[in-house]
Amino acid sequence: MHRLYENDDIAIFWDSSKCFHARKCVTGCPEAFDFARRPWVDLSRAENAKVWKTVETCPSGALQIQYRHGIDVVMETEKHRSIALDGEKLIGECEYSETPDGWVIYHTGVRPEYEGKGIARRLVYKVIEAAERNGVQISGTCSYAAKVLSEGGS
Repeated sequence: MHRLYENDDIAIFWDSSKCFHARKCVTGCPEAFDFARRPWVDLSRAENAKVWKTVETCPSGALQIQYRHGIDVVMETEKHRSIALDGEKLIGECEYSETPDGWVIYHTGVRPEYEGKGIARRLVYKVIEAAERNGVQISGTCSYAAKVLSEGGS
């Protein structure tokens, strides 16, 4: 399972297939990380610095963190894509097609001036998360999406 948790400043990526030592995060920052709660990550309950420090101690790499850089990523299921917006300006997208075997991500792109900020990863995670929540298999012919999917063992 892949999940993306965000607040105004940071984004956390969680890959459950890598998670083997959750106590590190739960004991490091119980305000934000609590397996008894759904969702188990709530970034509104702790300061970003404490969350960041806790994620950096993740021994498995199941948790990763980055700044959002003021960019919003939203899912547009009816258009078969996730998009990245800087205000109202479209600056990236991750497009997929529906097949009998599931969803296939065929394109992920971010405007050149926004590259290197983790926006593409957020776009892919948003589609993966939507597929998982809908019980749909996900794969990628887009090289970037295929890489992200293979990192998680999907």
